[in-house]
Amino acid sequence: MVRYRMLPWLRIGFGLLAVVAIARQLVVQIQLSFSVVNFFSYFTNLANAYAAGVLILGGCRSITGRELLRLGEPARVASVAYMAVVGIVFGLLLRTVDLGSLRPWVNCVLHTVMPCVVVIDWLATPPGKKLDSHILPRLLIFPAVYLAYVLIRGSEVGWYPYPFLDPARPGGYPSVIGYAAGIAVTFVFVALMTIAVGNKLMSRPWRSWVLKR
Repeated sequence: MVRYRMLPWLRIGFGLLAVVAIARQLVVQIQLSFSVVNFFSYFTNLANAYAAGVLILGGCRSITGRELLRLGEPARVASVAYMAVVGIVFGLLLRTVDLGSLRPWVNCVLHTVMPCVVVIDWLATPPGKKLDSHILPRLLIFPAVYLAYVLIRGSEVGWYPYPFLDPARPGGYPSVIGYAAGIAVTFVFVALMTIAVGNKLMSRPWRSWVLKR
């Protein structure tokens, strides 16, 4: 179907949009003498960069028939889970927070557009083979390492990328642990739902119309 033949190009286009948004905000931050390390300590930026890579590589594979880098379906599941959590956490915890120098259009792309795009891409092109929940531990490694990094580095430099991860704020470490636990549960739930929905959709008749990824 024609609409599915557009998917590879849409993947590449939205992937590049995320790259441009991240690059534009990085330039702004550098101009304001903001630490580059701090910039890439935001989960939003890391998750969007990862999602952009998955989309671009997936689109190129569909167009050329060649796999530049073997990612596999678990990589797509991780991308969906990470980006969905980015959208959920922003909507629940950060939507009313002062985002400082973050450009409004960049904010829209990274926190709203890209999470929706990645989820829609998963629904439009579900996995080619059944996925098992045993991949879940692998999907949670990055968020766990990220949390440890933020807390350890934050205790040394006195800076945290998100207010709910800052133990110096009211509530201290108990509050941080509570938020971290809540987000961890969200990660698990979203990942399991992504796998379940993907497995359900892969058996639908229209699945055969989708171009081989």
